Amino acid sequence: MQFARINDVTIHYQLISGPADKPVIVFANSLGTDFRIWRDVIVRLAGDYAIILYDKRGHGLSDVGQVPYSIEDHASDLAGLLDLLAVKKAFVCGLSVGGLIAQALYQRRPDLVQGLLLCDTAHKIGTAESWNTRIAAIEKSGIGSIVDAIMERWFTPAFRRPENTAYAGYCNMLVRQPVEGYVATCAAIRDADYTVAAGKIAVPTICIVGDQDGSTPPDLMKSTAQLIPNARFEVIRDAGHIPCVEQPEALTEVIRAFIDFALHGEKHP
Repeated sequence: MQFARINDVTIHYQLISGPADKPVIVFANSLGTDFRIWRDVIVRLAGDYAIILYDKRGHGLSDVGQVPYSIEDHASDLAGLLDLLAVKKAFVCGLSVGGLIAQALYQRRPDLVQGLLLCDTAHKIGTAESWNTRIAAIEKSGIGSIVDAIMERWFTPAFRRPENTAYAGYCNMLVRQPVEGYVATCAAIRDADYTVAAGKIAVPTICIVGDQDGSTPPDLMKSTAQLIPNARFEVIRDAGHIPCVEQPEALTEVIRAFIDFALHGEKHP
């Protein structure tokens, strides 16, 4: 395990080296998860690219840090990690809140971003009312009280079968996140709006979404792609909000094709 002290917060990360002539891919995961959600994508990419994974503050093995905090605070943590690792340009793949962090990173430190892969996210996610309702429920009854509702958004019915032991594992992942960090990140998402900033993105960008995403549905993801100049749009079939878990092979193919296009102008399928 690897840890770094960034902005007075201990950040858990993993650096997987790759060929010196290939780009770095950074993965930023979703609300209520840690970086293990990317495993089945990483095993398909390792050796071909350098890869950086990390647990944002308030999640996984990273510190919660001082609350409240904003998406910009999350982006500052990621910028600090990339600076520490001497990464100058990277393809940043952000899922859900990770996609907001990726947008904020580009806004604050465009020098660090070679391209954006915005996965199951948006320029603005949810409403103040929806986030306040979730925060109130957690503060009253804990994360466990919202598990069923969240899992319906995360995964397709086929994945949520009782006999699927992986499904039980992801439920465990959610409820074991630090409550304070989860709530603080809910508030950060609530207060984030990158609608105007999306129109100023000038690096290659693709917006990717599961066809059954219950958190950031395809129509919302498509509207985000339409805000970003020349952004591409891709739908992953038979996937909910976390395609890297349900359809890692399909997502990996999209990632590879997009990076090839961004670097060499090769035709995207």
